Amino acid sequence: MPRIEIKHIHRVRAKLSGGRIKEYHYAWRGGPKFWCSDSEVLVNSSEYVALLALAVDVPKPKQRSTPAMVDAYLNSVEYRSKKPRTQADYRKWALRFAGEFTADAAAMFEAPGARGEINTWRQKWSHSPKQFDYAGTVVGVILNWARDNGWVTHHHFDKIRKVYKANRSEIIWRQSDVATFLAKAPDWVGRILVTACCTGLRPGYLIKLHRRHLHKTSHGRRIEIPTNKRGTKAYIPITTELGRIIDSVPISQSLILTNASGNPLTEHRASEAVRQWRDKSGLTPEALGYHLRLYDARGTAATRLLQADVSLNKIASVMGWSLRYAQNVIEHYAHQSPAETNEVLHLLKQAKGAEQ
Repeated sequence: MPRIEIKHIHRVRAKLSGGRIKEYHYAWRGGPKFWCSDSEVLVNSSEYVALLALAVDVPKPKQRSTPAMVDAYLNSVEYRSKKPRTQADYRKWALRFAGEFTADAAAMFEAPGARGEINTWRQKWSHSPKQFDYAGTVVGVILNWARDNGWVTHHHFDKIRKVYKANRSEIIWRQSDVATFLAKAPDWVGRILVTACCTGLRPGYLIKLHRRHLHKTSHGRRIEIPTNKRGTKAYIPITTELGRIIDSVPISQSLILTNASGNPLTEHRASEAVRQWRDKSGLTPEALGYHLRLYDARGTAATRLLQADVSLNKIASVMGWSLRYAQNVIEHYAHQSPAETNEVLHLLKQAKGAEQ
C-alpha cells in the first residue's frame, strides 16, 4: 500500500438546495474524489484510509491547468467578438480567476464542491455587490465556453443569483441642480452636463458626438448616432437649448464637446469633470444624501424628450430602458420638479394612452 499523506487531502463543503451541508474529500486538489459525508465510512478509519490509498494509487493524469483554460478563452473568437470595453473588463476578472486557481487543473470545476470554492474566492469583493456579481458572471462565461470546447465535461457554476440590484430611477438632476451647477462650472464642463440632459447619451457617446451626427429634418434638426447597446441608431431631436450649444461650436471644430483646450475628451475625464464641479457647486453626497453622476442626467433627458413630443417607446429605445422604467423615471422627475409637475404628468398620461 502506498504511503498515505492525510494532510494533502482536499476537503470541500457544499450547501445543497435544501440547506443541508455536504462534504467531499479528494485525494488532492483537482484529484479524484474518494469520500463524501453521505458515506457510512468514518473519517480516518481503516476503511477511509483504504479508499484514499486506492485514489492515491491512481496515476495522476496530465491535466490542463486553469490558467491555460483562461488563456484559451481569451484567445477565442467568442471573447474577441465582444466590444473593446467588455473585453477589458472580462480580461481583468479572467486573470484574477486564473491567478486564484493557478495550481489547479481545469477538471476540478467538474466537482460539485468547486462552486463553493469559487464563491469563497468571490467573497474578496463582498464589500461591492456589483463586483461580486461581475466576478461570477465572467467565471460562468469562461466555464460555459470551457464546457462547449472540451476543457471540462460539465460544471456546477450556473444559475447564480445576483446580489447587486441597481435602481437609480429616483436619482436625477433637477432643474435647480443644473442651474446651481452651471453657475459655478466652467463653460466646457457645463456644456457636457447640458448636452447629457438634452440627449440622454451615455458618457461614452457624448464624447464622440460629431458634426456628422447632426441632420436636418422637416421640423428642425436631430442627432443620429449609432449605439453599441442595441446595435442600432438613436434618433434624438435637437432642442432649443441643445441647439445653442451646437451653434456655438467653432465651424473648424468637428466634435461638439471638448476639454478647455479644445481637445477630445475621454469618457473618464468627462465624468470626472462633472463630479469635481458637482462638489464645488455644493451638490455633494453629504448635502443631497446621494451621489449625482453624469449618467443620472438621463432621467432629465427622458423628461425633455417627452416634452419634445418623442414617444415613450422611442425614449425607452434611446435610453436602453424598458417602457415601464422610462415611465417611472419621468414620473419621479415630474414630482421632484414642481414647476413642471402638471405639464409633465399630463404629457406622460397622454403618452401612456398612445402606447397602449
